[in-house]
Amino acid sequence: MGSKSNRSRRYSEEFKRDAVALVRSSGKTVTEVAQEIGVSAEGLRNWVKQDTIDRGQGAPGEQGMACRGPRDR
Repeated sequence: MGSKSNRSRRYSEEFKRDAVALVRSSGKTVTEVAQEIGVSAEGLRNWVKQDTIDRGQGAPGEQGMACRGPRDR
């Protein structure tokens, strides 16, 4: 039977970087890219948002991963 697991998948940082780069370079929507690579659109959208913040292009007050302590990651 094809039931989904309640455990969330863990993706490598390299996979996430490549997925975000694909969104930025392809001209496709996050939803389209997510469907193509087999991840949730919500998850991919979060990766793109975090990448934007990490580049210093987020909204004022948002912290990049480098600014967070180990307990915040």
